[in-house]
Amino acid sequence: MNRTLWTRRALAATAGLGLTFSLAACAEEGGGGDGGVLVGLITKTDTNPFFVKMAEGARAAADEHGVTLQTYAGKYDGDNESQVTAVENLIAAGAQGILITPNDSAAIVPVLDQARAAGIMVIALDTPVDPADAVDATFATD
Repeated sequence: MNRTLWTRRALAATAGLGLTFSLAACAEEGGGGDGGVLVGLITKTDTNPFFVKMAEGARAAADEHGVTLQTYAGKYDGDNESQVTAVENLIAAGAQGILITPNDSAAIVPVLDQARAAGIMVIALDTPVDPADAVDATFATD
């Protein structure tokens, strides 16, 4: 098997497993008043095949765990503003968890602080934030 193809499959599998654990952890944190759990996935873009597979894995994991999933993405690689807006929308919607692949590891922190202050579990995927303790957990490859 081609090494690049194997690496991509391994990364996609790792991301899918991380998403499953993350969605389950968010679901365990508790749901809204109607018993439903809302989790948001915010990726860097919706055109990169890696993030497309990540969103597919998240949808499958959300279905498996009975979680409502809302997905968002930056308009282009490096688009922090769209990610900030997505976090703000999830806070307003009463999300219990946010999974994010930050476009700007430091610039996203103030809005993530707002989310955590609202009681939302925040997990960084693929890319750590700066400072690292601005999220509840980070799932990334080494």
